[in-house]
Amino acid sequence: MKKTFGYILLALIAVSCSDSDDIFRLKGKFKNFNQGEITIFSQMGRGSIDTVRLAEGKFTYDLPLLQQDTIVLSVLFPNYLDIPVIAAPGMSLKMEGDASHLREVTVTGNEENNVLTQFRLNLGGLAPAEAAKSAEKFIMEHPESPACLYILNKFFLMKVDADYEKADRLMALMVKAAPHRRQLVRIQKEISQLRTARQSKTLPSFTAVTTTGSRVGKSDLSGELNIVSIWASWNYESQSIQRNLHMQKRKYGSRLQLLSICVDGNPEECKQTMKNDSINWPVVCDGKMWQTPAVGQLGFAGVPDNIVTDRNGRILARGLSLVDLQKKIEEKLK
Repeated sequence: MKKTFGYILLALIAVSCSDSDDIFRLKGKFKNFNQGEITIFSQMGRGSIDTVRLAEGKFTYDLPLLQQDTIVLSVLFPNYLDIPVIAAPGMSLKMEGDASHLREVTVTGNEENNVLTQFRLNLGGLAPAEAAKSAEKFIMEHPESPACLYILNKFFLMKVDADYEKADRLMALMVKAAPHRRQLVRIQKEISQLRTARQSKTLPSFTAVTTTGSRVGKSDLSGELNIVSIWASWNYESQSIQRNLHMQKRKYGSRLQLLSICVDGNPEECKQTMKNDSINWPVVCDGKMWQTPAVGQLGFAGVPDNIVTDRNGRILARGLSLVDLQKKIEEKLK
């Protein structure tokens, strides 16, 4: 099953505990999760990712916010399940659950988070199409809610076949319902840019730095056939594609040029996976996950995903499965 992580534009920075009115506080308590780490970042925000340690199943996370700020945080667990939390200055929330049933985690403390938690719990067991309908209904009924950013991102943008038409329509409702939130207008423009990149017939220009410190860009993809792919160490399907690309590279040599982008939050884990899987072509992994500039420049929104081009940068295919990608390589380089 294809597992996406998302089009994420990242976070703000946590600080030590404070009683200031501009501090948002999240306190967590979990059964069967005595020690470990969680990652906290903001949906459609900006900044760095925060790693929070649990001790005896508990954690406290403080975040300074401007008085006018209301953002949606994602709490990411080791199994890559993320739980959304609406955060505002002076707000104090509780997150509780059992590590063996993380999908049933609750976030309580104010009405907006109660509503978002109930929406998430009601999705249990729904097929993807039905879940998307529920997500659309939620946004249409609560367009002023900050939770809509998370829902729009998860159900309409965080996948290879992103529904930009519906996302644009729902985003317009959100902007109309909360015109004072300038962040929404900025994100609406970013979605439009992402859509343009996805619909481009030629590979968009981009620049990036590889794990070895070398700069790479569009001009470096000058093979008979070129493939830019996106992967993560936590996504089995994307890793399978990388292993297959390794075999194809050995077979076709310089005729096939490869570039991969890894959205792992820890570049060292990425390098270890590269070593284990003998990935010896250029890989971009800066630890910024979905905020890595090349991700947005190329229009990637889910894992796995890929772009196939000819030597002139013309896009021949996009979002191919492992089997279809192999067929495309054999067809063009036979």
